[in-house]
Amino acid sequence: MKDVKVLSKTALTALMLFFLFGCSKEEGISFSFQNQENQTFSSEELEGKVWIADFMFTNCRTVCSPMTANMKKIQERAEKQGIDVQLVSFSVDPEVDTPEKLKEYVAYHGGDFSNWNMLTGYKQKEIETFAKENFSAIVKKPEESDQVLHSTSFYLVDKDGKIVETFEGVKNPPYDDILKEAEKAEEKN
Repeated sequence: MKDVKVLSKTALTALMLFFLFGCSKEEGISFSFQNQENQTFSSEELEGKVWIADFMFTNCRTVCSPMTANMKKIQERAEKQGIDVQLVSFSVDPEVDTPEKLKEYVAYHGGDFSNWNMLTGYKQKEIETFAKENFSAIVKKPEESDQVLHSTSFYLVDKDGKIVETFEGVKNPPYDDILKEAEKAEEKN
């Protein structure tokens, strides 16, 4: 009788674990927005590629310029080291940030669009939900302000569209660590 109880508990535990972990297929980040060229850019174009994401807006008076400059540094260092990484910046102020404004903003910072897409073309509520659900990041635009609260992290995303690491994006980003982890993610099949 004791063996039957142990077997029953073991079977029940195994069944619960199966339903808890076995049935939940974790999918990668999925999106389809407008880039700085006013063309549709989607997560499908990033399938099989390693990428780094951040959140920013062109009217930002605090962290966005340093973050954009830091993304440019990542872009330059990756190119010098031969690391194939894409950059994706999501505007958190889509009503203000048109494709043209995004293009001017990155050009002002000296960015190269060959592997960097600046995205907009969604509603404010949509980017708030997208950031929370996909990056566990807060994006909030207070009604009484033209500034937007948002994450200041850089997110390293693997070839399957899953976040593998989060890094400081404003003050002293660990460039070497970011690129080392990007290279590791690139080498994985």
